[in-house]
This record gives sequence, structure tokens and C-alpha cells, in this order.
Amino acid sequence: MRFAREGYTYMTIAVALGAIAFVSAPWWISWPLIVFAGLVVNFFRDPERVVPGGDQLVTAPADGKIVAITDVIREERFLQRPCRRVSIFMSPLNVHVNRAPVDGTVLQVQHSPGEFHAAFLDKASEFNEQNAVVVEDRRGERILFVQIAGQLARRIICKVAVGDHVTRGDRYGMIMFGSRLDLYVPEVVKLHVAIGDRTKAGETIIGSYP
Repeated sequence: MRFAREGYTYMTIAVALGAIAFVSAPWWISWPLIVFAGLVVNFFRDPERVVPGGDQLVTAPADGKIVAITDVIREERFLQRPCRRVSIFMSPLNVHVNRAPVDGTVLQVQHSPGEFHAAFLDKASEFNEQNAVVVEDRRGERILFVQIAGQLARRIICKVAVGDHVTRGDRYGMIMFGSRLDLYVPEVVKLHVAIGDRTKAGETIIGSYP
């Protein structure tokens, strides 16, 4: 199993505390620390994914559960055009490594400070701390994907910059400890998911161009 590099320090500390407690502390102290270490290691896992072929596909940027689909809205901050929005909630038990949903060139990256409402609430899209990435795909269409912090999340990691080329399924960042990711696609994209569906970043097909 591969693990995200950003988690090495957290995992080392958690596992060390669990091991020390197991050897020297009573069970009512050691077992909670051992369980905590297991949860930390589980959080930072970064499994390989099989990215489906097809230039027309848009794949999930995050693991989790689809909690909202908005069809159609006008996104004013970055796209200034009508689009569809798919919101994916990531619980602390999900893989939190985020992946590019399309091939293309990064046009814009913007971090916005904000609040820390529960990530599954709709108002999180507007008010929570977040990091937005706009990519122009091979068709010249712009795709927006926004990492949104939740109540537990306090660190958003984004590894791409303006001018970078991304390939669908590439790892591009992660959010620490429970969060949400909103994906905005053009109206022409046909969605293949519904509210309540589970997604895997890089594998689950969110939609497709005609």
C-alpha cells in the first residue's frame, strides 16, 4: 500500500505513541492510542487507481459520497457561465488524495480563506475555506474543481500551478481530515452519477462529453 508523503510525520508520531503505550501503559490508555494510530495510517493511504480510457470522460476528483448535484447553475467566480455541479463529501475514513478529472492545462489556482462548516452542508461551497483550480481541457472547455475544508480539515494541499499540464487521474493534492470537493462541468457534459453514489478518485466516471 502506498501512502501520501504529507502523512509520514503524522503516521510516525501516531504509530510511535501507540507502540509506546502498548508496551508501558494500561489497556485503557494503550488501546485508544493504537486505534488512533490505525485511523491515521488509514487516512493517508494512497492506493493506485485504474483510470478508464476515453477522451470524452470526466472522472471523479475525490473518493467519497455524492451529496449534491446542481443542474444547471451559473458559476460566477471563475467560469462566468452556466454549468453543472457535483459535490463529493469525504469522510475521515475515505482516501483523501485528490486527482485531476480531465486532461488539460491549469489556467487558474486560487486559495480563499473562510469558515469551517460541516463539509456535507450546501453552504460549505460558498463560505468554507477552499482552493479552486480551473483547467482548460482539450476541447477548449473550462472545468473547475474546488477543494473545500470541513469542520476537522485545517489544511488544503494543492500541488499544481498555473501553466501546468495535468492528465486525468493524476494526483494533484489532498485535504486533511474530512472535507468536500465540488466539480463544475459544462452543460454539455452528461452526468452518469446520482446523489448517494460512492466515488473513487480517478476511476469513477462522473460524466462524458457527447
